[in-house]
Amino acid sequence: MSSRILLAAAFSVLVITPALAAEPPASKVTVVFDHSLPNVPGKSMRGVIVDYAPGAASPAHRHPKSAFIYATVLEGEVRSSVNGEPAKVYKPGENWYEAPGAFHGVSANASDSKPAKLMAVFVLDSNETVLVTPSDK
Repeated sequence: MSSRILLAAAFSVLVITPALAAEPPASKVTVVFDHSLPNVPGKSMRGVIVDYAPGAASPAHRHPKSAFIYATVLEGEVRSSVNGEPAKVYKPGENWYEAPGAFHGVSANASDSKPAKLMAVFVLDSNETVLVTPSDK
């Protein structure tokens, strides 16, 4: 079994848990692909689906410093704020990006009654194993 398949299996279901019970429920993150870039040695493209239950949110976080991220909403509406910009609600088909080292302060389902889903595509160093690190800044 290749190390890529093992890595994908290890990250197949990553649940970000809230620090306090009073916080909204967490999102569910599933790695859906992980491929090295043959023309860019040492870099990979990794795709994840983020499922938000009604009212769910991810804690403020950062991604690996090598990661450039492109996210697009697939279902529902997602509220997002990167690097202190005002939070914006994105609808299906709308997207944003996160530059390497960005701070993702808000990542949440904009609805308390309907689920939401987004796909995020990471271009990052192939040896990165942790995609999300909770952070307050």
